Order: sequence, then C-alpha cells, then structure tokens
Amino acid sequence: MSSKHPIISITGSSGAGTSTVKVAFQHIFRREKINAFIIEGDAFHRYDRQEMRAKMEEMEKKGNPHFSHFGPEANLFEELEALFREYGQTGRGKYRKYLHNEEEAAPYGQKPGTFTPWEEIPEGTDLLFYEGLHGALVTDKVNIVQYTDLPIGIVPIINLEWIQKMHRDKKERGYAHEDIVHTILRRMPDYVNYICPQFSHTAVNFQRVPIVDTSNPFIARDIPSPDESMLVIRFRNPKGIDFPYLLSMLKDSFMSRPNTIVCPGSKMPLAIELIFTPMIWQLMHRKKLSS
Repeated sequence: MSSKHPIISITGSSGAGTSTVKVAFQHIFRREKINAFIIEGDAFHRYDRQEMRAKMEEMEKKGNPHFSHFGPEANLFEELEALFREYGQTGRGKYRKYLHNEEEAAPYGQKPGTFTPWEEIPEGTDLLFYEGLHGALVTDKVNIVQYTDLPIGIVPIINLEWIQKMHRDKKERGYAHEDIVHTILRRMPDYVNYICPQFSHTAVNFQRVPIVDTSNPFIARDIPSPDESMLVIRFRNPKGIDFPYLLSMLKDSFMSRPNTIVCPGSKMPLAIELIFTPMIWQLMHRKKLSS
C-alpha cells in the first residue's frame, strides 16, 4: 500500500458486473476532479485471442481440458504484481491495452483481440484504478493484494453470474450457447482456486442475490433486474463505517450481521457513492500529506 500513489482494485469474475462498478467510480473521479489511471485486467492475459484459442486446443490434446483465463498459465501475474508495486513506489509502471472489438482496435490500426505495445503510465496521476479478474490475488508466487489500498470484490451468486455471462457473450460477442457452457465448465477449477479466494482479502464485497427463480441459469430468458435483487455488502473491517448513516440513506436496508448491510439491488450505484467517496477522500488526504 502507498500513501503517495494509492491503488484501488475492483475484482470479479467474467460476467460479475465489474464494468458497471467501474462506471460508478468514474463518476466519483469526475466529480471529485481526481486523475485516475484505469487499467483493465484483460491487458495482463498472456495470450491474444488467436493465441489463446490455439493454446486451449494444445492443452486439451495434452489432457488438460481446464486451461483458462482464470489461471496462472494464461496470465502475467508477476507483471501485474510488478505494476502495482512500482506504481505504489513511483506513480509509474508499464501497462498495455487489450482491444476487445473493432471500435477499440480501429485507432491503433490493429485487429480486435490483440494487445497494444507496452507503455509507461504518464506522470501526474492521482491514483491507479484496476478492474479485472485478479486485483486481490495471493498465490505461492505472487501477492498482488498487498499493494492495493482499497481492494473491492464484485461477487453475484454463481447462478446470476452465469446468467449475466451467457447473455453478455451471446449479445455482445456472438458466442453460441454450447460454447459459453463449455467455457464455464472449463474454467471451474481455476474459478475455485484463483477467483473465489480473493474475496477473503477484499475490504468490501458486493454480492447481488436475485429474489426470483434462477434455479436453471442456462435457460433463463432474462437477467434478473436490480429491482428483482437484493444487495449484500460485507465489510471485512467495519471499524469507522457509519452504519446508521448508510442505513438511513439506503432505503429499505437492514443489517444481517455486525459487518453486513442488505439493501435493494437498485441501490448499488448509490451505495458505491456513499461508501467509497469518503474512503477516496481519505486516500487523497493521505496522498496530500505525503507529498
């Protein structure tokens, strides 16, 4: 962690909703006039789209049907850890972008599914904001979360996560139903070993729980809306959290445990603003004192 160069990391699985949370944080940064440098976790995958497909086929032939973007073999964990460490020390570090589609790729004259060249983070940023799969990762080789000042987990219950992934991958990426199910099954061991453990290290977890039937997520026609969900917000360390204020502002909310608030799912953007704006003020105050 760094007083002078703070890092916020949003961690969640594919389809968990981390991109939505990123937008909410961008609103805070814009309102508070904070120059946040945003890093997407996809940029630290080891292989581009074509290379990944070839590598998956190769690994399946070798008897490993579970090679996935969730695990260490397909990612640059050491490079991500080095970025967090260097940014905390100097406010700089190497990054690149993963170009998901034609719109993102066009300005670079590259194909979708490729990476831009490595670059240096420019001087003068206020904080680093990471959104991706591994922002709170701890393994026997890397400890990424130790360099983050505010690690946050986005963790819908597993059936909802699958529903969101299936709808997104069909609509935005044109994947077939069978291919998405195969991806979910292929990723499961790495999900258990490298995604789930991170949520024990995060400072705050947001878990959306549908209050409609999601028993079979593979035939769900619609994604349960925020109004059809409840939001469980867990604070790892509740010290300093003004729970009476949050309960008064988040209508129809209650506490299920001494460190856990439950509120309507539609209140998530407001909850993010109420909870994290003061925390970001604190990070910026520490930064100012250390300068």
